[in-house]
Amino acid sequence: MAFARVNGIVVHYGVEGNPDAPSLVLINSLGTDFRIWDAFVDELGGAYRILRYDKRGHGLSEATPAPYAMKTHVDDLAALMDAVGMKSALLVGLSIGGMIAQGLAASRPDMVKALVLMDTAHKIGTAGSWNERIEKVEAGGIASLAGPILERWFTPAYRRPDNADFAGYANMLLRTPVAGYVGSCAALRDADYTEAAKALALPVLCIVGDQDGSTPPDLVRATSQLIPGAGFEIVAGAGHLPCIEQAEKTGALVHDFATKIFGGDAAR
Repeated sequence: MAFARVNGIVVHYGVEGNPDAPSLVLINSLGTDFRIWDAFVDELGGAYRILRYDKRGHGLSEATPAPYAMKTHVDDLAALMDAVGMKSALLVGLSIGGMIAQGLAASRPDMVKALVLMDTAHKIGTAGSWNERIEKVEAGGIASLAGPILERWFTPAYRRPDNADFAGYANMLLRTPVAGYVGSCAALRDADYTEAAKALALPVLCIVGDQDGSTPPDLVRATSQLIPGAGFEIVAGAGHLPCIEQAEKTGALVHDFATKIFGGDAAR
């Protein structure tokens, strides 16, 4: 485990892979920590220098009082990348992680070589839907919404009672600090990157699970159509977290994209 004090908080992070290889940054989703990338990282082998971290209010990173702004999450990432000496990276952002990636590309283009926007969008949900979620979690805890959230995260095939991994990821959601969860819900509520997406001038690949109930394929496709030259891929047999359910397929898509960006330096 590694920790750094950046942007006023202590962040839990890890750097792994080949220190001389191209840089990848993995940014996880709402209600998860960086362990969702374990199998995905295994698929990439030693082809990259990989940074992953627990965003503010998640995992082992500090949880400041809610609400949060998306800019705060973006500034946290920029400060962490500076702290570990990582520049010109390919950002792989999942759900809120994809919005953090878009925000960093807009505010610090010098730090971003390319984007993989996974199960995310230029805008997610409405103010009403996020406010309702915040109110329910504040009143009854994350457990009050865990069932519907997990149905959107994972396919029925994965949500088997005998699947120990599913139980483990459910625990990850349930153990997320309430301040971190509702704080990030507020950041999602207030964030709209519609115009920023149209202005992106770097390589972008949009990926979505075919059974994603949180950011469905049509929403992710619409985001890809806003971004000049963006690619779009659907991962079969996956919900909102294809890096878990379909790590091999997702890893191959990202590696193929990265190879086009970095050339032979990204060879596995």
